[in-house]
Amino acid sequence: MTYRLLPPLNPVRAFEATGRLLSISKAAEELAVTPAAVSRQVKTLELYLGVELFDRVRGRLELTSAGARYLSELMPVFTTLRDATEHVRTSGRRNRILKIRSPATFAVRWLIPRLAGFHRQHERIDVQLTTSSAPLNFDREDIDAGIQLGNGNWPGTCAQALIPNELVPVAAPSLHIEAASKLEGETILHSLARPEDWNLWLKAAGLPLRKDRREMRYETSLLAYQAALEGHGIAIAQRALVASELAEGTLVEPFPFVLDRKEHTYYFVWPANRESEALAGFRGWLQNLL
Repeated sequence: MTYRLLPPLNPVRAFEATGRLLSISKAAEELAVTPAAVSRQVKTLELYLGVELFDRVRGRLELTSAGARYLSELMPVFTTLRDATEHVRTSGRRNRILKIRSPATFAVRWLIPRLAGFHRQHERIDVQLTTSSAPLNFDREDIDAGIQLGNGNWPGTCAQALIPNELVPVAAPSLHIEAASKLEGETILHSLARPEDWNLWLKAAGLPLRKDRREMRYETSLLAYQAALEGHGIAIAQRALVASELAEGTLVEPFPFVLDRKEHTYYFVWPANRESEALAGFRGWLQNLL
């Protein structure tokens, strides 16, 4: 069998990056070399092939017809090479990736501060965390599990409750809010992601649902909590998600009444028909936190 020689690989690599980016400077940045080095490598390949691969048109770099055809044939080869390399690297480490989605407030306030502990116990599992408040959809999303707010009853899934859902008003101590004020004259901080929390708490506490209160609205509870910390008003919070601020005294609870929403809380949710060692390890770690 006769083997044909491969083209010079460094010049091919320089051409692929330059053709894909249509920029010598960007190719140089990607390859961690100088623009002059990229230009020399591309010229070497052109001499080897006996054709010009690029034209300069009005100061811009454009592929010639030969260059465009060559690039279109090279790009799948480079993609295969990258994928094969990543597969070998991942297999060598035997690392497993666990893809989890969570509402942003829960991720920042509860999950992320604890993840370092998981990584210490499970060095071979890499957690890939994304955030969204949309309902989980395992049929359409490339995720292994997620965190969802609700009652824990979602068809086709298993669910594990994570925190007590205790609603309490919180504010910066500098506001000096007294329970006797019944929120008169206070600015109410709302989360658009949890629009009913204030009304639920006020009704349960026996306080009036007034329409003339000053209000500020934020996209997420995370932003509302930060506004409360800055002294902008009083927010309704899930106590477990502001526990550190309450312990430090940077937030206080002006009212003694706590609304426990019981089963309506955050759950760790995964498809009932899927199982993996990484998922089982994460569930076990979560259970030990509770």
